[in-house]
Amino acid sequence: MHDLLQMGSRAGELLKARGEKVAIGETSAGGLISASLLAVPGASSYFAGGAITYSKRSIRGLAGISIDEMTARGIRSSSEPYAQWLAEAVRAKHGERVLWGLSETGAAGPGGNRYGDPSGHTCIAVVGPVNLVRTIRTGSDDRVANMWAFADAALALLVEALEAAPSQVA
Repeated sequence: MHDLLQMGSRAGELLKARGEKVAIGETSAGGLISASLLAVPGASSYFAGGAITYSKRSIRGLAGISIDEMTARGIRSSSEPYAQWLAEAVRAKHGERVLWGLSETGAAGPGGNRYGDPSGHTCIAVVGPVNLVRTIRTGSDDRVANMWAFADAALALLVEALEAAPSQVA
């Protein structure tokens, strides 16, 4: 948890310095991304909210994404297009003052997922002034270790985007 707290703290510092907010959508990280950001004192200044979209019902209710629409678009969960869509959806759900969206969607394991992705596969996305999407594969069947790795990769991607983004503060 210590490494995640350091990465969450770094992301929080950057968001605070920029005067910006982030909304989180996560699946197989199970809330670790949000917890890492919320562990930082003053998190209310940059954390707009988060959603753990682990089931079809939660994807619809918390992110406003329907499985029928996913099918119609040819998008499946645990994919880069879905990660980007989820990041955009959670950002939009939290209002126009939220500049950043961060999402993670994958298969922690063991056994992979119904799409044939192995355990340790996740896709993460950041949307905002800088958009980044990445696929991570840990090569591990260890569910807990994968959850930690997914959260760490998502926070690292957020920090990368924040460091690359032009300043919005005048």
